[in-house]
Amino acid sequence: MAARASCVESSSFVVSDGDLAPFQSEGLLFSAGAELGSLQPGGEPFRRCSSKLRALSGSGGAAVKTELNLLLDELLSHNYSLQNSSHSITAQDVCVVLVHASRLVPHSQEHLVIKLCQLIHQLLNQLQVIVDEQTLYTLVLYCTRALRTCSSWTHSEILLALSSLVYGNGPRCQQHLPELIGQNGVLLNYGDPSQTDIELRRSALHCMANLCLGVPGHPYLEEFYKGVCYKIFLQTLQSPKPSNVEDVVFCALLQSALKGMQYFLNGAKWKATPDQDLGSLLALLKKYMFHGLPGINVEMPKVLYPAPLPQYETVPAAKAEPAQDAPAQRKTSAAQQNKKRKSRGKGKKAKAEGKTDGGPEEGDDDEEPISVPVRSGGGGGAGRGEGRIGWPQTSTHLTMPLQPGAAPQFYPTWKKSSSDSEFSDPEGGMQSKLRLYQARVRQSALQCFLAVVKSVEKRILYGYWSSFIPDAPGIGSPPSLTLLTIALKDPSPKVRAGSLQVLSALLEGSRQFLSAAEDTSAPRQAFTPFSATLAASLRELHRCLLLALLAESSSQTLTQVIKCLAHLVSNVPYNRLRPGLLSPLWKQIRPYVRHRDVNVRVSSLTLFGALVSAQAPLPEVQLLLQQPIQSMGPGTSGGATPQELSLSWRQPGRRERDPNLPSPSGTSVEGVLDTPCWLLQLCVALVTLPREEPYSDSDAAGSTGGVLEPSPVRLEALQVLAHLVKGYFALTQTSLLELAQLSARCLREQDPSVQLHGAKLLEELGTGIIQQYRADANTSKSASTVPVSQVVQFWSEVLTGPLIGALQNDQHPTLQTSACDTLSSILPQAFSQFPDKTQVLCITILLGLTYSENSLVKAAAVRALGVYILFPCLREDVMFVADTANAILTVLDDRSPNVRAKAAWSLGNLTDTLIVNMETLGLEFQEEVSDMLLLKMLTSATQASGDKDRVKSNAVRALGNLLHFLQSMHLRKPAFEQPLQQAMRALIDTVRGDATMKVRWNACYALGNAFRNPGLPLGTASWSEEAYAALSTVVTSCKNFKVRIKSAAALSVPATRDRYGDTRQFAEVWCALAKALEHSEETEDFLEYRYCTSLRTELCHALLHLLSLCQLDDLATVQASLSSQSKPALQGFLVHYLSDVALLSKPEDISGEDAGDHTEPRDRLKELDQAVSRLKELEGEVRSDSKSDLETVKMFLEDVLKSCERMKASDGLDASVMHINSPQLS
Repeated sequence: MAARASCVESSSFVVSDGDLAPFQSEGLLFSAGAELGSLQPGGEPFRRCSSKLRALSGSGGAAVKTELNLLLDELLSHNYSLQNSSHSITAQDVCVVLVHASRLVPHSQEHLVIKLCQLIHQLLNQLQVIVDEQTLYTLVLYCTRALRTCSSWTHSEILLALSSLVYGNGPRCQQHLPELIGQNGVLLNYGDPSQTDIELRRSALHCMANLCLGVPGHPYLEEFYKGVCYKIFLQTLQSPKPSNVEDVVFCALLQSALKGMQYFLNGAKWKATPDQDLGSLLALLKKYMFHGLPGINVEMPKVLYPAPLPQYETVPAAKAEPAQDAPAQRKTSAAQQNKKRKSRGKGKKAKAEGKTDGGPEEGDDDEEPISVPVRSGGGGGAGRGEGRIGWPQTSTHLTMPLQPGAAPQFYPTWKKSSSDSEFSDPEGGMQSKLRLYQARVRQSALQCFLAVVKSVEKRILYGYWSSFIPDAPGIGSPPSLTLLTIALKDPSPKVRAGSLQVLSALLEGSRQFLSAAEDTSAPRQAFTPFSATLAASLRELHRCLLLALLAESSSQTLTQVIKCLAHLVSNVPYNRLRPGLLSPLWKQIRPYVRHRDVNVRVSSLTLFGALVSAQAPLPEVQLLLQQPIQSMGPGTSGGATPQELSLSWRQPGRRERDPNLPSPSGTSVEGVLDTPCWLLQLCVALVTLPREEPYSDSDAAGSTGGVLEPSPVRLEALQVLAHLVKGYFALTQTSLLELAQLSARCLREQDPSVQLHGAKLLEELGTGIIQQYRADANTSKSASTVPVSQVVQFWSEVLTGPLIGALQNDQHPTLQTSACDTLSSILPQAFSQFPDKTQVLCITILLGLTYSENSLVKAAAVRALGVYILFPCLREDVMFVADTANAILTVLDDRSPNVRAKAAWSLGNLTDTLIVNMETLGLEFQEEVSDMLLLKMLTSATQASGDKDRVKSNAVRALGNLLHFLQSMHLRKPAFEQPLQQAMRALIDTVRGDATMKVRWNACYALGNAFRNPGLPLGTASWSEEAYAALSTVVTSCKNFKVRIKSAAALSVPATRDRYGDTRQFAEVWCALAKALEHSEETEDFLEYRYCTSLRTELCHALLHLLSLCQLDDLATVQASLSSQSKPALQGFLVHYLSDVALLSKPEDISGEDAGDHTEPRDRLKELDQAVSRLKELEGEVRSDSKSDLETVKMFLEDVLKSCERMKASDGLDASVMHINSPQLS
């Protein structure tokens, strides 16, 4: 933890940031006005002075005092940051000098105390020194005692040194915290709002902020002391400006409080307490987000509530804005001119931010670089409409504000021209300085808000959505103050960028919340539902961000606008909104791909990637992609935008009309584009063609050999291509071979990132082809499937290219991993047509990579083998099956959980193949599989079933398949006896355990799979009772209905009565199924209701199956359940099961695990017929003690049949079919 001052530094080495410089007393500071650049390097002088200083002792009297004074002056006169790179001054040297100096300078010599404190700050700040525990203790103790004993005029410098010492070291100052921020602590006294000395108050807040600063990986300040600091920060922000305090001084105080609040929020997750109310904090942050913003003068509510509350709105008079607007413009212009004159001799302060309007922050604001990292997140706002201002009513049409003359009220204030200044140069300088400090307050408030978004749960922030995100502008109502107000109106580009960072953070991860938006249905007149309100808010977000995109000229802020749009597009449910939101954005973002700034170009491509991957395929995006290149030009948009003219510094469309690429000629008869879509052409050109014009200086760092586009642009273009192929494969399949050549070119390059993206593009192409060939793929009706011959040609070029080299490149394991994933995306039909040597090459490489030392490569290789084992051309090859099994079993013991999870998945696929081969090839294949290999697989799968849930879910699937595959010849061998019992007990324990529902579902399925093996001693083995008991418990008590369904299905698998065990065991199964059916509508989770019908279907099937197998001794149990209160419920469910098809789940509603769990209606009559036939058979065996039981069961079934016929008749259906096909009981 570096004990250093704030990252916001001024040009003077004496103060911690630019805000302190104006408030220092010049008579107290040594070289207070010295520029940092004028100081001399201090490496060698420091060693000389430190040697002299360490030689001094405190007993020398006046001579020592004089010498000490001179040494301190000389130490302060050097610039130590110039020597930082050479490490000539060590942290130990600094600690020794400062500790020794603190022993030589008594608190009574206040002028020496001042110089020592200046030296502490200068050394720690410039050298970024990490002081040791003892030095920290000694110097903090020295400063604390100095605050108690020295005169008040010294306290400002003492607090400055203290702030440098405690920066990020709060937990290490534990012994001093009671004296600093405990009860009556010195920092609390100075930081209290009642403190009249604003400079001391500001310095104390700065110290408290540095105490709250936490370093990742290290302890944070104790909650009690953090709460004390939070209270002081909050009180400072809530306190009004004293009348005798200048605005600039008050801004510096606010900035320190906001910085402290930011450090407090960064420490940990937000915990709501009575003293820490989120609504109060958000209200303050919203207030200071608009602090000093020209044209904004409105009272904010003291608390924001997570609900629309109109009583907290404060609407000023609508006439106020025009009166303030013109002077504000003129002042801004004068400040710009004055700033340009002042910045000519300032060197680094005159750097431009890429902004052509020259705002007041363009020079001075560079002293305070934005410290918030560029990040995205999601979230909300609160009470709708509070703090509205009287702006003129505006139109919501997107194209209205594009020309400044068309809608001047929307053109940002900072973009308007102004007349000559109405005040003199000195006055203009003060106004510019005030606006600079006000902008810093707004920026600090936004940084603090960003910290709130990171520390508060999103579900809580969503309640405040409407306080920070605009709604659709109402007719006659003024617009509300939101983050978009700042993005459009603030004159500072850094503040505008800060608001966009917060908005991005609110939008990130908001997909679930925004999924409630919907406006496709007809509007309601009586009330506006939340879905429509949220949809209107999203439309307004699109409109305002598009305005910001068109108005912004600062490259850094423009990048943030485009990134924010990308986050918005990634989370908005466009399939639930009326189309038309993306077309204006699509049209306006295209010129920025040719922007001079590389960051703008990269973010523009990121936005295109979001557009083609959002809920793909979207019909609106599909139409935009299909438009010819000529129709996408600026000339079709009704005139170029103000920025578009300056952005078109390249020849428009030159890349798209490159002679090496096919020219657009329309679409084919089937609707597939004959030529690549323009976005595909653009991305290919960005990756392959040399850049056409000189770029800005920001491109230099990312250039590749000075010929091609910068690496970030090329990588983003490749990523857009991958998204395009994944979401809109039908529009890219005409360029299949061209994209293969592009990927091969990328794999041949030296840049590993380019190679990686090339491999990823290949994987997406292979996956898109597979999706077309799957029976359940939702392929576009107008798209034709890629012929297998073309697929073979595609992969032949790939496999004869650099992909094999990438697979064998041990120096880049990430590339090897991606190449393995690419191999796994080969179409099985195409693989079967490969030459034998090509097939062997792929298999050999994958088998070899399972022994890689890198876990990612090993996991990808074993997963690819798990895909290959399902290929029809490979699964019947016993040698390949054996080699793959041995490789999987070896990897299954890996120490990496991810590798074991992939191996277990592949083992499950391999055992699926065993079952398929057993059913298709029969006994011949089973005999060819080695007993030793089967035993090893059974043992390894049993062991893996006790692993983590990721491994366990597929391990139990493999166990079920293996237990189904084993034949009597295997089971009779002593070597299989114990592994068999261990495998069954592993499945039973998994069903009973507390694993995830997916694992338990797989375990129930595995037991049902094992029950299908007639060779297993089911019903007689010791584990049979436990297996039935586990399934019976789950079918009646599991909260997850899908697990219940699979357990009921397993209980209905045994084909003969003896496999259910004795009468008691049969009775337990029957009672469990009957109880589960009776209570099948009872659940605590509403989401489970959608599976009720499927569960009842499976339970009814199982009960009828048991009736078809029952014996005389079992009738007593059946009769008991039918004679109890359960009879009406059971009868009703059976009637619906047999007759009411409308209650059955539709086939399209059944997917994944539910598929195959349902029987057809005609099969159900057969089930009933089998049950009736069994009862007839029992009539010949009936005894006197069981006759009444048999009659009760027969009467029950007769009632079920009659009810079915009545239901059919009442529904107007053909009951004769039911009557003819129904079994007769008499």
